[in-house]
Parts: sequence; structure tokens; C-alpha cells
Amino acid sequence: MLVSEVLKGSPIDCVYSSPLLRARQTANEILRLHPGFKLKISSLITEVFSMFQGKPNEMLARYALDVYAGKDQKYEQPEDVIRRVQKFIYRIRKNHFRRHVAAVTHGDVVLFAIFLANNIPVTAENKLNLNKIGVVKNYPATGSITTLTYQTTDMEEIPKVSYAAPPFINSPLW
Repeated sequence: MLVSEVLKGSPIDCVYSSPLLRARQTANEILRLHPGFKLKISSLITEVFSMFQGKPNEMLARYALDVYAGKDQKYEQPEDVIRRVQKFIYRIRKNHFRRHVAAVTHGDVVLFAIFLANNIPVTAENKLNLNKIGVVKNYPATGSITTLTYQTTDMEEIPKVSYAAPPFINSPLW
């Protein structure tokens, strides 16, 4: 089942997407079932910028799948991605309070949002042990749905987090 079909009955008020093509395609499928909204593109939720951009996965495998390998200043490190995620969540909470927003993004952006929401430090060890937060295959699955639910306007509020991987059996994380 496609993400767009799963979200068909959801009361979505706004859809954001990473600027990358695959994310925009998925976001447009969601919008097809939620007409009347315009897709909003946000570079804050784009894929991690690393030395592996456009390179075959075999190259990444040589670095134990660590997209942050090396410390070249021109590439993002986890702290950079965390700042982007924090900024995105802050803007969504400020501009869309009490509204349902869908954001189509990428693995580490989702993962870091889950970590932030649960005050879990972003460490290599925590990235390798994701089953304790409900991500059973050790990485957010393609087409998975992660939900952060906030109840108040308090920017320090810790949201309720749920993660659902295909076939979309909702599994609360905490």
C-alpha cells in the first residue's frame, strides 16, 4: 500500500517536501488525494549533504554506511542536520499550530527528529540500536510514516512519537 493511500483519510492541512525528486513525487501523490493544497518545498528536510552524493552505494559500504565519514567542512555532520530538523519543527509548530502537516523527507532527517523528540543523543551507537525506539530494521523504512504529535504551544514540549513501516501497523514508540 502506498503512503498516499494510507494518508487518504487523514486530515492533512499542509504538505512539505524535500526538494529532491523522489520526495516531491511522493508528496504530489499525497496531494492528489488531498486536493486544494499547494506543495511547499523546504531545504531544511533535504537529504544529508555528504561526500557520497551521486556515488554508488558500494562506495558508502566501504565506510560502514557512515555518510558522515571524514570531517571535511564542506559536508554536513550530524549537528548540521539536527539544526535543520530543529528549525523545521520550530517553523511547523509556529506556523501550523493545531493543524496536521505531512512532511516527505529522508532517513536521517526522520531519525534525528525522533531522537530530538525523545531527548536521545545522536551518536553512532544510538544510530545502530534503533529497535529500542521502534525502528525494527535499524533504519527508517522507505515509505514509512513517522508522526510527531504536539498538544501545546510550548516549544519545549516532548511530542508523542509513532513510527509505522509498511504494511503500516502503527506502533507507538513510547
